[in-house]
This record gives sequence, structure tokens and C-alpha cells, in this order.
Amino acid sequence: MDLSTPPPDLYGRPRTDTLIRRLTAFGDRYSPALGGPLLRRNPRRPLSRPTPPLQLAVAARRQLASEVVELTFADPSGGPLPPWQPGAHLRLALPSGRERHYSLSGDPADRLRYRIAVRRLPGGGGGSAEVHDTLHPGARLTARRPRNGFAFCAEPAVLLLAGGIGITPLLPMAREAQRHGLDWRLVHVGRSADTLPYADELRALDAHRVVPRTDDEHGGVPTGAELLAHAPRGAAVYCCGPAPMLAAVQRALDASPAASLHFERFGAAPITDGEPFAVRIGADGPTLDVPADRSALDVLREARPDLPYSCHQGFCGTCEVRLLAGRPDHRDRRLTPEQRAAGALLPCVSRAAEGETLVLDI
Repeated sequence: MDLSTPPPDLYGRPRTDTLIRRLTAFGDRYSPALGGPLLRRNPRRPLSRPTPPLQLAVAARRQLASEVVELTFADPSGGPLPPWQPGAHLRLALPSGRERHYSLSGDPADRLRYRIAVRRLPGGGGGSAEVHDTLHPGARLTARRPRNGFAFCAEPAVLLLAGGIGITPLLPMAREAQRHGLDWRLVHVGRSADTLPYADELRALDAHRVVPRTDDEHGGVPTGAELLAHAPRGAAVYCCGPAPMLAAVQRALDASPAASLHFERFGAAPITDGEPFAVRIGADGPTLDVPADRSALDVLREARPDLPYSCHQGFCGTCEVRLLAGRPDHRDRRLTPEQRAAGALLPCVSRAAEGETLVLDI
């Protein structure tokens, strides 16, 4: 008996039954047993659609400090921008095609403007120079909606530690702490007074709670213990700055009055447990050695300078490549298990065992 063909009628009559015809059509469409496509989603859940990029225009520009420029963005149509919280960053697509992340330094209550500050880095990858040289009022570009990997929890007692341009995510936190009446302090570290952006805004917020600390006036960089001495008892510490500053704070935390540490670093964390491995560009391409103390991304960019990148920390996904062969050690904070199984890899942080070769499609 052919079970793939339904009877013309429930009672064996020669004419086709309407109910059976409709049920059969439904099954042909949705049942895998009858060869139709699978139901791909819960019918009660709305279809998920890719979030379109934001369209932004440079509304204002000003010089904040030595080699630091502030840019204010708005919707070209004048509409409100997506909300954000202190600690959030904006991923900008620059005119050259580079993508870079910048912390939002404005007020989350202002839904009409985003604000960032960018220090020119002569030895960087070109993103900061492009911002300084090409983004002027009227320029338009696209951006991803704000994301937050450095969320402010508004603990009752807070110490904010900023190294130079690291003030950008901490300024909104200070504003939020002041708004909620928290017991907060902020220490802003830099080479000299002219390198510290937003000094005027910080003083206006509460000069008694803000400590500018410059190397030229204090005979060098501060120790972690010196910075943490400003912490109220049991305080949560939020730190954003260069790697040596963060490392000093981490080492001194246990002996300090502070109770916890939240941080965001400027670049990739130092590689402390790496092993040498190799990457091959394509199945027949060159094989490049990755030393134990360098990232695969850094090595790849020497051969392919146009390889995109941004955060160096495994959370933005800009440098994603496809793995063709090899056993990687995934160390990112972005890819899902399904994406990794499908071959996605972030070479900025991911590594491999000693002697392993990862074959990459780039």
C-alpha cells in the first residue's frame, strides 16, 4: 500500500475530501516526512531581522586636550538615537572601511546626541588619525548600535580610575554616581595637565571628588596602592587605562580598602600562557609562525595589512576569519558554539597548541 498518497476521501468515496486536501497541502509544506521545508521557528515568536546600521552625521567637533578631539554625532533626520548606559561603546565604520570602537562619553539622558573623544595615536593602525583628519561637521558615516561590556552597577561606594583617554567611559559613570548620590571618587592619571580631557566637566561635576594626578607634578607614574588609597571602604573600582596601570591596580587590590574591580583595557591583554603555533593563509598559501607572546592577528597583518580589526580583545568580531583546518583554542567572548563549529575564528585572541597549524581562509 502506498502510504505517501493520501486517500481521496475519508470514507473511500471517489471525490476528494476538502479537509484531507487542505491537511495534505499543509503537510507537504511543513512536514519533513513529506519532503516539505522544516518549520524554522516558533510561530508565536516574531521573525528576527538584522538590525540595520545607524546613520550618523558629525554635528560638532572640538579640541579637548593635546592630541584629543571630541566628536558629537546626531541622526541626520533629527530623530532620537538608541538608548545606552554608562560604559557603552559605539562601533563606527570610518570612511576608509576601517571599523573602530569608541566609548560614549556623553549623557545617556541625551537621546539626540552621541559623543566620543579620540586621542591621535601615531603608531596605531590608522583609525585615530583618520578620525582626526577626515571627520568634520557634516561628515556622515554608519555605526552599530551601542553595546556595553563595561556596565556600571552603581554600587553605594565607587572609585573610578582613568588613565588619560580612559576617562571617556568613566565620565558618564561619575555623572550617574552624582545623580544617585553615591559615595564616589575619581582619579584621572596622565602625563601632564594638558593631556587630560574633560578636566573642566569633571570639576564642574564635583571638584572635591575628582583628583587629577599627573606624572610631571608627582615625579612619575603612580603605583596601584597609591591609586587605590582613594577608595572608600568596600568600594567597587572601575578602571580604564593602559595595561601597566591596570596590572598595578590588580596587584594592589587585595591590600586596599576596595572590595571589587571592574575594568576595561585599551588593547589586548598581555599573553601569559601562549605557546608557539603556526597559521597558513589558504590551503596552498604561506605558513606564518606565531610566537608564544604574539597574537595570530598581529602576525597575519604583517602579511595582509588590509585585514580588518578593532578591539584586539575578542568581543567585537571585526577580525573574524574562517578556519579551514586545525584545532584552535578559542579565547573570544563573542562567537557562539555553533559559529565556532561552523569554522568562525577570531585571530586577535584565539590560539592553538604548540606545533599546531591553523589553516585560515582570509
